[in-house]
Amino acid sequence: MSDEFICIRCARHQSTCCQDSDIHVTLEDVRRIARHRAESGGENSDFTEFRTPAYSVYDQSIEDPFWHGHVLHPDGTRRVLQQKENRDCTFLGEQGCVLPAETRPLVCRLYPFDYGAEGILPRLASGCPVELLAPGKDLITELQMSADHAEKLRAQLYVEICETEG
Repeated sequence: MSDEFICIRCARHQSTCCQDSDIHVTLEDVRRIARHRAESGGENSDFTEFRTPAYSVYDQSIEDPFWHGHVLHPDGTRRVLQQKENRDCTFLGEQGCVLPAETRPLVCRLYPFDYGAEGILPRLASGCPVELLAPGKDLITELQMSADHAEKLRAQLYVEICETEG
């Protein structure tokens, strides 16, 4: 197993979390991304859309009713990042996400932590290829994440999903 970053190995071996995923964005995520794009002289076209969940895993009505009640609109849609024709995230480039870490949507910054309204859950979200980790390494250490930081992001996310358009 090489010393290269796990996300690079993942992208080479299978679909990543940035592909074929519905990435929910809060209004504040939209503002952060728009500010970054304006400051960097990038294109400032719309990068979100309202879509119904493509997969049942995104229906949180039972597992997290708070999320479900604040994220889904009455018509069953929610704000997500647009995808390219191949279902890659609009911000996925050849070297990974083109957005700086502090600008990325909160759900992206939290992954692979699993969470709910009450806090960070004791299990990790499915999808990260732990089989690609170097022997003796664990995912959270490899990704240089901490549960404390994840909890701060989770709390911020749950405040932001309460903001309504107006």
